[in-house]
Amino acid sequence: MTFNQIDTSPASTSFVEKIFGHRLGFPLFVFSITAFTVVAPFFFLGIPSGHDFEFHMNSWMEVHNQWKQGIVYPRWAEFAHYGFGEARFIFYPPASWMLGAALGSVLPWNAVPGAFIWIALTLSGFSMFFLARRWLNHKDALFAGALYLVNPYYLVIVYWRSAYAELLAGALLPLLLLFILRLDEERWRGASKLGLVVAAAWLTNAPSAVMVNYSLALLVPVLAWRKRSSRILLYGVTAVVIGLGMAAFYVLPAAYEEKWVNIAQVLAPGVQPKDNFLFTTLADADHNHFNHLISLVATGEIIWLCMAGAWSWKQRDRELWWPAVIWSAAASLLMFSVTSIAWNHFPKLQFVQLPWRWLLCLNVGLGLLVLMAWQSWWPKLLTYAVMLGILAFVWHRVQNPWWDLTPDIKVLINTVQDKDGYEGTDEYVPIAGDAYEISQTGRNVTLDGSGSADIRILYWDAEDRRFTAALTEPSQLVVRLFNYPAWRVEVNGRVVTAGTREKTGQVIVPMQAGLNEARITFIRTWDRMAGAVISVLMLLAMALVLVFGQRTKLSSP
Repeated sequence: MTFNQIDTSPASTSFVEKIFGHRLGFPLFVFSITAFTVVAPFFFLGIPSGHDFEFHMNSWMEVHNQWKQGIVYPRWAEFAHYGFGEARFIFYPPASWMLGAALGSVLPWNAVPGAFIWIALTLSGFSMFFLARRWLNHKDALFAGALYLVNPYYLVIVYWRSAYAELLAGALLPLLLLFILRLDEERWRGASKLGLVVAAAWLTNAPSAVMVNYSLALLVPVLAWRKRSSRILLYGVTAVVIGLGMAAFYVLPAAYEEKWVNIAQVLAPGVQPKDNFLFTTLADADHNHFNHLISLVATGEIIWLCMAGAWSWKQRDRELWWPAVIWSAAASLLMFSVTSIAWNHFPKLQFVQLPWRWLLCLNVGLGLLVLMAWQSWWPKLLTYAVMLGILAFVWHRVQNPWWDLTPDIKVLINTVQDKDGYEGTDEYVPIAGDAYEISQTGRNVTLDGSGSADIRILYWDAEDRRFTAALTEPSQLVVRLFNYPAWRVEVNGRVVTAGTREKTGQVIVPMQAGLNEARITFIRTWDRMAGAVISVLMLLAMALVLVFGQRTKLSSP
């Protein structure tokens, strides 16, 4: 059987159909079990507490708490910066924090990370399976899916990084390649499917969305060149427009409101591209340990890629070989400092932050090339075993993973349940705020001035704060809240202009002598309304195209 022949004979699926009753039943079983082996150590060692672990856990708990308040789509992280808050959910895509919060609604919190990882890995297996089965027989497509969901970079994400949104975004990349390669035959319908992948990327992980768009900009011209069709370029542009339109309810506010926060902190020293090329060293031992770890893993994968590409050279005329090689080669190159000019000048590429994140894309091409290179099983398993050996080496000799146990998770839970709050994220602090000048303890409302005040809190949740203040003379009250343009302040039913306290950036509410009632609400700004309208209109347009296309197909002879 040649590489691009798909085994569809009854004998090849009879076992599957007898045992599971559906052709996708056995893949579900394989990918579920394979994903479970990745999280199985959690039962014995605890939960890996990587770089982003607390950020995601705090986000999930915040969202779950706001759902109980009746806030369906949170925008403001109430307990960040120990109660001063931040605009986290405007800027961080919603897919991961909504999935984490949903899991937290039905599972104990110490089980949520493992469940999240299991779901993301299983989806990745299916995604790669759907891509591979177009060119491979059923067995090899299963192997491709299983290999992709336990690729070495995924294991680094799980055990060292805890970058849950990035892990979830990895499930989209095989579909990206699949729908790009089908543009020539599916045309506008294919552009619509590709647009859905672009939208899903924006709603899952912003750095991954940047990589998706650059990957699309690379692969679509490759396909147009291979097929000698300039129309494919138009389909690719259409997909980008569809993706941005459907994700506009997130993308537009995030783009417009970034001037209201310290968004430049995402490129602070240590997390900017020039500090994270492979084998880069800084005056920071922790950074250097992890960079050495990821550099060894990346080097091992690049060598594996080169071997697979060379061994599969005979497949160079096949439809899949060129895109897989070009995509993986570009991803490999971008991890080295020789591409610094591209990182400095290509639009928004610097917001990927970490060049080795391109391993996420490299692994799609790597998985396919491994299957093309070796028809027998032992070379595939042997080369993967070598990669596991590299992971074992860096685990024991470079940097051990960090582990959280049940008491550690309980501490995180208490920060929300007890309303003590937690350390927030610098880039989401309002522009006038300074998270390093605030006090971690204190009252929600305090008097700033002479005289006396009897202050009583009436209601206090994430997007609505109400209190009364009986003042002996006109004065100002300082609220335990970072000022942000979306906060509307009313005193005695009238909108007032709130002030901003120097250094801390807190909301200041001016009041007259006597009894005053204040209300501070997080309003829907014009950009959020416009983004929602664009997304709805794009969704309706897509539905009309789908219905019209289906009717045309049915009416054709």
